[in-house]
Amino acid sequence: MKKTLIAAAVMATSGIAFAASNVTLYGVIEEGVLLEKAKHADTTVQLRSGFDQGSRWGIKGVEDLGNGYSVGFILEQGFSADDGNVANAGNGTTSGFTREAFMYVNGDFGKFGAGRTGTLASGAQSNHILTGWALGTGLGLSSWTSAIGTSFSRTNNSVVYATPVFSGFSVHAMYSNGLATDTDKWSDNSHYYGLGVKYQANAIRSSLIFEAVDNKATGTDAVKVSDLFTENEFKALGIGAVWAANKDRVIKEATGKKKAIYTINYGLEYNLGSWTPMFAYQFAHQNSGRRTHMFGLSAKVAVGGGDVLVGGRYLFGKDEAKDVGANKVAVDGDVRAWNIGAAYIYPLSKRTALKAYAGYADSGKEWKDVENVAYNGYQVYLGMRHSF
Repeated sequence: MKKTLIAAAVMATSGIAFAASNVTLYGVIEEGVLLEKAKHADTTVQLRSGFDQGSRWGIKGVEDLGNGYSVGFILEQGFSADDGNVANAGNGTTSGFTREAFMYVNGDFGKFGAGRTGTLASGAQSNHILTGWALGTGLGLSSWTSAIGTSFSRTNNSVVYATPVFSGFSVHAMYSNGLATDTDKWSDNSHYYGLGVKYQANAIRSSLIFEAVDNKATGTDAVKVSDLFTENEFKALGIGAVWAANKDRVIKEATGKKKAIYTINYGLEYNLGSWTPMFAYQFAHQNSGRRTHMFGLSAKVAVGGGDVLVGGRYLFGKDEAKDVGANKVAVDGDVRAWNIGAAYIYPLSKRTALKAYAGYADSGKEWKDVENVAYNGYQVYLGMRHSF
């Protein structure tokens, strides 16, 4: 009897262990020293958490449903290693799982999921497919998603679908029913749309991505006196004004909805063994009147047991924005920008790596006086990343 009970206990324990083995606790901590200077601004030296890879912790799990089907989830929280505060807040998400809160189903049909996640060209989270830029979307002014370009980071209320891979090709579609919330009627929520094709076979990786945000939630109605006060509250002010004559007076004018933002990103990589040359391109048409073309050439090269990442890009086009950069420069006309950057990542182990980076940015025409290191300035970084 005792042996039976012991055997049952062992089986129960092993069953629990087997279930738990499908759930993983993981994370990344990156901390370093960043020296930077923007044009017309002071030089600063600071501790910087997540300069390249955002510091985060997360839980992910997968359950096999049989017959080729499985269900999984990802819950991921960003934080600052400097002070322990929440990081990656945005679109109304300020606590909880700010980086990703996503559930999905895999099967012969492909992958379908829903929740908060990164957009197709964001370079963030489990659904992005961006290729073609060796310096990625993290290294400061060299990030493909830095301020000079156009990008969408993470969206709430999203559904994502990816087809199975056919001869190296897969199609990816994403829709957000409301970037922050979707509690209003459809026409009052801002929506994200993404459609992309990815190719990966042999030595080639490539992607072509179209994205748009319709900005439907950006307009505001006029504010009237009657929106702020009831008749009795107004009369209680004792200002002697007649309610009937003033209740429809406009305190704040209405603002029109911003126009939609469109982007196209194309990337190509060719792995030659010890080094991988890359090409990237972006066309962007923004609501502020910015219409730009951005080209990037970069490479990843194996050197001394680590990887050297080098890249340069050039942007040209037009901008009609009222407040660009920290000094809120108003621009209306042609813009130019270029930057170069180089990084060296050396692994101390499978989980720990040293990182060094330097980058320089310079802009002309209407952007020449923008006080932002992504437009005009330089950065030097030295740090360490540990994964668990």
